[in-house]
Amino acid sequence: YDGWYNNLLHHSRGSVGARLLRLLPANYADGVYKALQEPHVPNARELSNAVARGPSGLPSHRNTTTLAVFFGFHVLSDILGTEKPGCPAEFLNIRIPPGDLVFDPAGTGDVVLPFQRIHWAMETGQSPNSPREQTNEVTGWLDGSSVYGPLNSWSDALRSFSGGQLASGPGGRIPRETDGRVHMWKALDPSTGQGGPQGIYDLGSAWGNENRFLQAVSIAWFRYHNHLAVALAQGHLTWSDEDLFQHTRKRVIATFQSIVMYEWLPTLLGTQVPEYEGYQQHLDPSLSPEFVAAAGQFLATMVPPGVYKRDPKCQFQKVPGPGGSFPALRLCNSYWSRESPRLQQAKEVDVDNLLLGMSSQIAEREDNIVVEDLQDYWYGPLKYSRTDYVASCLQRGRDLGLPTYNQARERFGLEPLQNWSDFAPHLEQQVLEKVAALYANNTAGLELLPGGMLEADGSLFSAIILDQFVRLRDGDRFWFENAKNGLFTVEETREIRNTTFHDVLAAVTYADPTDLQPHVFVWSKGDPCPQPRQLTAQQLANCTPMMVLDYFKGSGAGFGITIVVLCCLPLVTLLVAWIVAILRKRDFQKLQQKQGPSVQREVTGEAIHGEVALVILRWPVVMLTGSMLRSISLKAHQRVEVVLSSNKGNKALLLKSPKEYDLVLLFSEEAERSNFIGKLQGYLKESSLDLHMSEMKEQSLMKRAVTQEQRKQTLETFFRHLFAQVLEINRSDAGELNFESSQKAKESLTCELSRAEFAEALGLKAHSMFVDSMFSLADKDGNGYISFREFLDILVVFMKGSSQEKSKVMFRMYDIDENGFLSKKEFLRMLRSFIEISNNCLSRDQAEQVTESMFRASGFQDRDELTWEDFHYMLRDHDSELRLTQLCIKGQWAGALGHPRPCRVSPRCSSKTCTTIPAVFARVNQYQLHLYTEAQRKKYERNKVQQKIQEFKRFVENYRRHIVCVVLFSAITTGVFVERAYYYAFASPSTGIAQTTFVGIIISRGSAACISFMFSYILLTMCRNLITVLRETFLNHYIPFDAAVDFHRWVAMAALIFSVLHTAGHIVNVYIFSVTPLSVLSCLFSNVFVDDGSQLPKKYYWWFFQTIPGMTGLLLLVILAVMYVFASHHFRRVSFQGFWITHHLYMLLYVLVIIHGSYALIQQPRFHIYFIIPALIYSADKLFSLSRKKVEISVVKAELLPSGVTHLQFQRPQDFDYKSGQWVRIACVALGTTEYHPFTLTSAPHEDTLSLHIRAVGPWTTRLRELYSPESLALIGKLPKLYLDGPFGEGHQEWNKFKVSVLVGGGIGVTPFASILKDLVFKSSISSKLQCKKIYFIWVTRTQRQFEWLADIIREVEEADRNSLVSVHIYITQLAEKFDLRTTMLYICERHFQKVLNKSLFTGLRAITHFGRPPFVPFFSSLQEVHREVQKIGVFSCGPPGMTKSVEKACQQLNKKDQTYFAHHYENF
Repeated sequence: YDGWYNNLLHHSRGSVGARLLRLLPANYADGVYKALQEPHVPNARELSNAVARGPSGLPSHRNTTTLAVFFGFHVLSDILGTEKPGCPAEFLNIRIPPGDLVFDPAGTGDVVLPFQRIHWAMETGQSPNSPREQTNEVTGWLDGSSVYGPLNSWSDALRSFSGGQLASGPGGRIPRETDGRVHMWKALDPSTGQGGPQGIYDLGSAWGNENRFLQAVSIAWFRYHNHLAVALAQGHLTWSDEDLFQHTRKRVIATFQSIVMYEWLPTLLGTQVPEYEGYQQHLDPSLSPEFVAAAGQFLATMVPPGVYKRDPKCQFQKVPGPGGSFPALRLCNSYWSRESPRLQQAKEVDVDNLLLGMSSQIAEREDNIVVEDLQDYWYGPLKYSRTDYVASCLQRGRDLGLPTYNQARERFGLEPLQNWSDFAPHLEQQVLEKVAALYANNTAGLELLPGGMLEADGSLFSAIILDQFVRLRDGDRFWFENAKNGLFTVEETREIRNTTFHDVLAAVTYADPTDLQPHVFVWSKGDPCPQPRQLTAQQLANCTPMMVLDYFKGSGAGFGITIVVLCCLPLVTLLVAWIVAILRKRDFQKLQQKQGPSVQREVTGEAIHGEVALVILRWPVVMLTGSMLRSISLKAHQRVEVVLSSNKGNKALLLKSPKEYDLVLLFSEEAERSNFIGKLQGYLKESSLDLHMSEMKEQSLMKRAVTQEQRKQTLETFFRHLFAQVLEINRSDAGELNFESSQKAKESLTCELSRAEFAEALGLKAHSMFVDSMFSLADKDGNGYISFREFLDILVVFMKGSSQEKSKVMFRMYDIDENGFLSKKEFLRMLRSFIEISNNCLSRDQAEQVTESMFRASGFQDRDELTWEDFHYMLRDHDSELRLTQLCIKGQWAGALGHPRPCRVSPRCSSKTCTTIPAVFARVNQYQLHLYTEAQRKKYERNKVQQKIQEFKRFVENYRRHIVCVVLFSAITTGVFVERAYYYAFASPSTGIAQTTFVGIIISRGSAACISFMFSYILLTMCRNLITVLRETFLNHYIPFDAAVDFHRWVAMAALIFSVLHTAGHIVNVYIFSVTPLSVLSCLFSNVFVDDGSQLPKKYYWWFFQTIPGMTGLLLLVILAVMYVFASHHFRRVSFQGFWITHHLYMLLYVLVIIHGSYALIQQPRFHIYFIIPALIYSADKLFSLSRKKVEISVVKAELLPSGVTHLQFQRPQDFDYKSGQWVRIACVALGTTEYHPFTLTSAPHEDTLSLHIRAVGPWTTRLRELYSPESLALIGKLPKLYLDGPFGEGHQEWNKFKVSVLVGGGIGVTPFASILKDLVFKSSISSKLQCKKIYFIWVTRTQRQFEWLADIIREVEEADRNSLVSVHIYITQLAEKFDLRTTMLYICERHFQKVLNKSLFTGLRAITHFGRPPFVPFFSSLQEVHREVQKIGVFSCGPPGMTKSVEKACQQLNKKDQTYFAHHYENF
């Protein structure tokens, strides 16, 4: 079947895939594989027009019938299969000259007809010694492969396996319509654009359906096989189906050989074939490239423009067509015809009529002219529906590397062409002139095909064809005449030789033998049924013009939507995450409110001390505490204005408040509003106040109301210009008073502050003693409001006044009875008003103790009252503080001034600032520096460039391990990307994918390699146990294991970028693949696509949604979007459970990545190369953690501490070794979830139990606190157990490796330092050798009450610290700013209390307590002076990001100096 082993010496000769046999050396431009192209040879279209253009309708010289022509094409399909495009796809496109009447009538000059080179042997074309050699994709023998197929499997697919017959469609006379089991060529019908299997029959030749006439000849042989099978079955009843089939096949092949060699070939060439002399084993029968080109072109000149159809009665039938009926079928409209036969019987008759018609019709003359159906309307390649057959043959000759015309003639013993006139006289002079001009009058350059066409007798083509068929016959061991093969007896051989194609047709059509001439390949005078006339193109239907297919037509919108959806994936995930965050916040709020009683919503109005108070109890939308929302004074206004809504329902009421923002009440029904108005009228009547009521639409009412936001804008302008006058700020900085209207300008200038607004400006409660005192002092006219002038007067004193003036103001504020004396009671009231702002952190007894102590220290212990002079003398030691004292205004007003906000430390508190000028800040910093500096010297200041260089050096020194690791990892990633990109761009196997989508493939493959590398090795950053072990080894000097989480994030972000690049690359690829013809795609993806001639590529959605890589890729994008969004800082804090759940999608991620690459669409899977080793290490680490997680840990003690802190003390597992500063992960199944949360151990390594201090800041920690509350424990009856994973190392455990260490803890971030301080106390008590000689502990807290448990630990440290090893500084940030009036007085009291009792007024510790923000820069600067002998100081911070950033900036700033270096390690929570 496949031609193998016909020749027992050379097994592959004539087999499927065998190389063509060159009769002459290859004629390539480079001698290897590059085809000759312009300008070395003429343009193919121009040459086609010059050589083959001419009129149709000239009959054959030998009266050869059209049947002989199409029988010839059938013979070529039996021995020749060179139509398969080569891989990688190479093109020799045909440029169409501008103004071509058929292909470029508009004269654009842009038309290029694609022409793809055919398949070649991959091992050839590498050097001049082995030029490219093409292959034959069917057997090269006359073995009936056009009937039975070139392969055994093909033959089996054609069989019915019944009676030895070939499978047929309904009726039994037509082959079965193809169903995909046989690889039939299914090019589009160029006249209709129709494709698909309809009208395509399963035949032995893939190209058997190329046109209806070739199809009819193929069907004749199909019928002949079944005809013989029936006859043999009748004569051999015992034969099986296989016997019948094989005997029939043998007889059909022999008959086919006989007809081809002894009937058709002599007729075609006009010469007799030499007699058969027996099998010649050493003769090479392989097809030659010269034959491949010459045979097709020789037959093409004889093809008519149409084909007659006739019945046995010699009735030539009319053929319907566009615009009427025509005498014959037009060839150009019959290529790959998909005409749906109305009846199977009609199709059977149609085949018979075509065979009969072709037997009567005389073919075109054997000359150089080719009809326009081939030259202009041959079915086109790729997206073009039409092309030029002659030009394509010329390009094919160049593709094959054919020799020149003269070389070929000499090879076959013919005289070479010496002069162009040798072609005369049968050619027109004009043709010769055109051809000679195209070849520059060089006869030596004339190519084989145009030269052979121009011959008068076709001697060259005839010689080539005859040589080939003789070699095929004589070199075929299974030739039917070879008596030695034992296939046939002499009698059978004689019978076969006597069988003609006339006999075949008589057997397979409904015509009688007399209805056909004896020799069907020639029509002689006297034969039956002569043709009416020689057909010309003008007598037939017009050819359908060329159409250019748009493969992407109709896909643009869908493709765009798909891209938009992909781009919106993160946005959709953000929306989902936002919804989850809202739900989590709501659940968290419900959890916090769970203990509160439910109170009905109630709205009432009542008179309270001359005010109407609106009280809203437990209204979830507005107020959740049950406290008063707002109090409005009405006595200051003689006339109260109320506006009612007139809308249906009458539910809205506007109460105008002239000096404040208005109040709008929405009632649930009109009766409630009426009840409220009645009570209001009653109160106003009692108070002798007027009430003015009006009505308007609710929309107008809302517009008229002054909102809180509008009032805020007015007050901003108020404060801006107030401070502009006090501080002499330029008008351009303060802002002009050019408002939209004069009304708004007037409102701002005449604005007066209420008590609540005044308190809000100071950041205090409206009814605090300090606000009462200050407001009473400022409100000179006693109208209950402070005007612009009143506020200006008091502000000038605090901003520009002397210390005497400021103390006098304070004296007047608290001289309540205004008798000129300040009694002890009034002094105590003053102190209590200050202490209010620190959450009443002192008891009354302590305040009285401070008062007595201050009186005693000033020598006033015997006095009960102080004059102003006494009061100022009492503050004599703090004159500088009073001089710097100001009035602190809350940040919302100060922000309008454009000043910086340096006074706060905790990002959890609302930002405030002190209104001051830059010079004051400088003095503040100088003063604060003295607090911590034991030695101060001025250092030589470098210039800016030197500072930057020093900063860079210090940065490299501090992060050299990080830099090396990042650079190394980046270099590997870059190398991986470049290697894959280079491979696919230049070094990959020749699939042609780089030529098809160069940018897309290098981006997608390079980024895919990077993703594989990063997604694999990112697992190592999560091997916590391994990292904890390795950080104790020498490797910690080279690898920053403490930065594993940061490195994890960095790698993840880089992987995300490469994922986006990978997606973008594949989007480009999908678009290009969607417009790339199937012949090219079959080269690129040979395991997915089979070129069936249709050229239609898969649509974009097939790539996205119907392939494994596409679907898994989309799923991966969804998973990545979900994982990355929920892993972002914000959503991780809002919903840790969401982060926990979504991050566990990593397992699905890796499964999909493996599947994604395993499909091997472009390359063989490579992910395992990167993945196996990290996966094994991670799995081992995970299994180790799981072995510990399975053990339940009993909780020994649970304690609820203030500020939402839960203290858990639990058993220490056996062999649980850890260091101070390390952390663990815990889970509590009693909460209904197995999610693990990280917490730093607050216990010391020497303790028998482990302890954690967990602050309730989220749902999980809040539920944990509720679980261990006394109420819950009373219900449960026991302490719920925990699951423990750890310990894990971090940078804080390195504190003891520095001679000087600074520990900075903010909020709950002090937990690692609690463990460190405990460890320090223990090691000091046992005189353990410590490398660390000095520790500075800075505790930043909103109030000392927030973490009182830490104060106990600090107290232990102070008691055990005999050598002043630890220096503790506490910063309370909830108090107002450092040089605010209130804080200055507290500071004075604190320093006095510390001087007298040697402990803090607030904490009871010896540690110094400060108010406000730690001055990290001057503090660290002083350390450089104090510890000049130390080269490196370790700084360890843990707390809010804002605090750790401040520490980091301070370290960076001081590292610019050539002094002690600060190495900063930090953790955020």
